[in-house]
Amino acid sequence: MLQSKTIEIIVGIFVLLGLAALLMLSMKVSNIGGPGEGSGYKIEAEFLNIGGLKTRAPVKMAGVTIGRVHGISIDEDTYNAVVVMNISNDYKNIPMDTSASIYTAGLLGEQYISLQPGGSETYLAEGDQIQITSDAVVLEEIIGQFMYNQAAGGNEDGGNGGGLDF
Repeated sequence: MLQSKTIEIIVGIFVLLGLAALLMLSMKVSNIGGPGEGSGYKIEAEFLNIGGLKTRAPVKMAGVTIGRVHGISIDEDTYNAVVVMNISNDYKNIPMDTSASIYTAGLLGEQYISLQPGGSETYLAEGDQIQITSDAVVLEEIIGQFMYNQAAGGNEDGGNGGGLDF
């Protein structure tokens, strides 16, 4: 009886450790966070369209994650999206003339910010704003433009529905 209880306790501890490991893994995969995150300095960038960018999205430079999107808001004067990024203190030498672009990881993947460093001798610091930005490519807009161009092109051939003229 005592040996049975000991085995049950050991199995219970093993199951709890497994569940804790799964919880930590799911938090890491879903970018919820973990211990040690939040240190760094904040910089801003202003975009006309951020697409589906969300807070906690990665900020990458040369494919390496150097920070996360801290917050997204609207500038009340320009009505542009203002993205605040939290950059790790390990990356303090990002040139002032760095550009920021919004990309999509894969065809239907999450969006992230990619920083392309410039050649400036001065570096971005807490509260600075990136001046050179490139907006997100919205797939729906591209498809809409393609469909509009196809419809407009079909009307230029005399109304025969895009068929061949003989």
